[in-house]
Amino acid sequence: MALPTSIELQIVTPDRLILREQVDEVEIPGSEGYFGVLPGHTPLLAALAVGELWYRKGQEKTYLAIAFGFAEVLPDRVTILARLAERADEIDAERAEAARLRAEERLAQQQSEVDYERARTALLKSLARLEVASRVGVGPRTGGMKRLRNQS
Repeated sequence: MALPTSIELQIVTPDRLILREQVDEVEIPGSEGYFGVLPGHTPLLAALAVGELWYRKGQEKTYLAIAFGFAEVLPDRVTILARLAERADEIDAERAEAARLRAEERLAQQQSEVDYERARTALLKSLARLEVASRVGVGPRTGGMKRLRNQS
């Protein structure tokens, strides 16, 4: 049996179908770290974390901000069911930067009424959005998104 030469990538949120395309490669932010998928990958089911997903067609990479959900990987198809998925051109970088600042302020507070996990998630989402937006020149490059997420 010949290996497939491409992967059908589907990305779905509760609101809409974000993407359905044939791609050559995908990198996904899994809850245990980022993982890559090529045609013929062994089937797996993985929980998603907050981060940057990219896929490649030929030499061109496309980036999306992803948050939570699941990825089903089959040899010829990857289905992403995400709570949040945004393309770079859909991201409002100014709004994401404001959200980053608010989350950092909440995390810096020493008050017991602060929901630190919620603030940390808000910070991770804003950093992912800024990272993806920077790929198309929309906002400042944040750098270190993978490193920050993997420290927690």
